Amino acid sequence: MATITSLGVGSGLDLTGLLDQLQKAERGKLAPITQQKTQQQAKVSAYGQLQTSLNAFKDAVGKINDPELYQSLSANVQGEGVKATATADALPGSYRVQVSQLATAGTLASTRVGDQDAALDLQGATAFQLSFGSGDSVDIALTAGSSLSDIRDAINADKESGVSASIINDGTGYRLALSSKESGAEASINSFSFVDGGGVAVVGPFSEDAATQQMGKDAVLKVNGIDITSASNQIEDAIQGVTLNIASLALEDGETATSTVSVERNTLALREAVGEFVKAYNSLEGTINNLTKYDSKTQTAGKLLGDSTVRTIESRLRSVMIGSVAEGEFSTLNQLGITLQRDGKLELDEDKLSDLAAKSPDALSDFFAGKDEASGMAGQLTTTLTNLLSDNGTIKGAITGAENRVKSLDERFERMEKTIESTIARYRKQFGQLDGMIAQMNQTSSYLTQQFDALGAQLGRKK
Repeated sequence: MATITSLGVGSGLDLTGLLDQLQKAERGKLAPITQQKTQQQAKVSAYGQLQTSLNAFKDAVGKINDPELYQSLSANVQGEGVKATATADALPGSYRVQVSQLATAGTLASTRVGDQDAALDLQGATAFQLSFGSGDSVDIALTAGSSLSDIRDAINADKESGVSASIINDGTGYRLALSSKESGAEASINSFSFVDGGGVAVVGPFSEDAATQQMGKDAVLKVNGIDITSASNQIEDAIQGVTLNIASLALEDGETATSTVSVERNTLALREAVGEFVKAYNSLEGTINNLTKYDSKTQTAGKLLGDSTVRTIESRLRSVMIGSVAEGEFSTLNQLGITLQRDGKLELDEDKLSDLAAKSPDALSDFFAGKDEASGMAGQLTTTLTNLLSDNGTIKGAITGAENRVKSLDERFERMEKTIESTIARYRKQFGQLDGMIAQMNQTSSYLTQQFDALGAQLGRKK
């Protein structure tokens, strides 16, 4: 049998076209698998969106599950230059703050030397002693032949020195400039000296210059008429639970700056937290609606339409939302002005919430935060959300299931593709055999026709 290198050459039939049609028909078997894979991948993406919304809602729930939120206070200042922050330990009230002096850091400069890098005659001194307003002193070790620059570097290298050192060129020579790291009279650098190994002062190569000394000062102020001094311009607990910062004040000598600090409940933080809770839940509900809706006009369905995972999540959350809290003045969200609408979203009566935040913060705390982390409405929701979002939870299980189905479909696709390739190869072989057979039959037919024609001519049947 003749070998056919191109289908249809021997027979004259369009066997290549027929084989292409058969291959297309066979590969059509892959379309349902591809469609199912696309649907599962869309579900993985949709579950991811749902997981993101659940996490956002959980964060909002966590904020209203904090008892400190309901006790938070704010400190408001009337007057310029004074700032105030309040902690939970503060007590509501109004405080008159009069500042007459700011805390400053002490500075001290030496007399000049001609060369900052030249070795100094230390007269046997082994240390540079710094003395402070508190009466304490610090010795900075020196080596023979130290220069002004060496003394500066030794001071700055000593973390316990309490001062920062620099060198100033005053136009005719170099001075060692010392500045206390902390403000206040006790931390002020008052003097320095050179001392020998026995701690006895020796005559050094330069001296203090009193004309360039500025003593550190304490802040001086009054709170409701009570005298207060502070080494820092950040003053803690002069008012219980309140930190005052007066560093921005600009005071002239003899001037007093007066401000009023009002400590009151921070109802804004509470109202914002509850508002974010409602907003986050509505956002979650909006995500669920988008993923499960059916558009009759376009005849398109959401990626999770009819999905049991979504129904489980909605059911478990709503059972908590419409449930009640056993202890406290309030037991349901409706009593707080938060109502569940027909579309599944929450509606907040902001006026009612504002009134409750101002008058009944403890009752709101009992309802949302409860007596412990799990007993209030927020605690119940946190438990439910934690279970839903855990590694063994509903949402993770749904994602894993969809991903496993994608993997299974990929394997099925691969097996089907190999089967199709095998089938097409068999068709190609059979078509090749058919093509060769028809070609041989055509040759035989031509041969017989020639023979019959020749026989007819011999018998006189053909002219």
